[in-house]
Amino acid sequence: MSAAGETLQPRERSVQCASPAGLHRTAYTEWGDPGNPNVLLCVHGLTRSGRDFDVLAQALSRDYRVVCPDIVGRGRSGRLADSRYYAVPQYVSDMVTLIARLNVERVDWFGTSMGGLIGMTLAGLPDTPIARMLINDVGPRLGVEAIQRIGDYLGRPVRFDTEQQAIDYLWQISQSFGPHTPEQWRALSLPLLREQDGGWTLRYDPRIADPFKAITPEQAEFGEAMLWRSIETFDGPLLVVRGAQSDLLSSDTANEIVARARHASVVEIPGVGHAPTFVDPAQIEIARAFFIGR
Repeated sequence: MSAAGETLQPRERSVQCASPAGLHRTAYTEWGDPGNPNVLLCVHGLTRSGRDFDVLAQALSRDYRVVCPDIVGRGRSGRLADSRYYAVPQYVSDMVTLIARLNVERVDWFGTSMGGLIGMTLAGLPDTPIARMLINDVGPRLGVEAIQRIGDYLGRPVRFDTEQQAIDYLWQISQSFGPHTPEQWRALSLPLLREQDGGWTLRYDPRIADPFKAITPEQAEFGEAMLWRSIETFDGPLLVVRGAQSDLLSSDTANEIVARARHASVVEIPGVGHAPTFVDPAQIEIARAFFIGR
């Protein structure tokens, strides 16, 4: 293993992936010993980035090689030539390519919101590489009000005169994440921002909203059925984390996951909605206990 100090320094990498519309680059941040065969993939939410996991990754990097990708269209990753492919099947394909690049047969998975949907989909495939999975405030059945809330701001063109205005805007649409210090929120916000022409904009490709807003009720119903099948198929340990005030993952759905999965349990985090950021030490200990057991 690397010296203790080395495990706390992130490395920025990327891998070339393919979609039906061409090639694109998927960036990722890697923490811990690059030779450690124990890999934890941490996959972020819809408009976020892999840097959401900096605090968690540092905390677990002595036991894991922690890899935090920017899903295509977000963070440092490239953008898709055709916005129709901003959807879970493409993201699963990219993660399979990333896992091949990491040169490991098995990974553990931490997925927040969209990252949980990607994980559930991959976990349900034959010969899945996922051994153990934590899904953070997401499930096969999603709250309608939350989807409408997210749709209200997703892809909307916004521009800010100052960096602080952009940080304040992100807090305005993310207060359900729960209490954070100004320093914590700044650290979570800066990777999502881009300085451009004397102002500040959001870094993600606004076209990720195109397929999100085009989903029909029939497609949503089919997608839910497929995710339930994945939950029932996955044979590894599964932890469902729910923000107690979440409008995306209901307590009924969380409990149904536990009932239908083979090896699942649920933890609720008080005072938080969608979705816990795992910056707080008590939240980090939930992940540590599940993945490491101490």
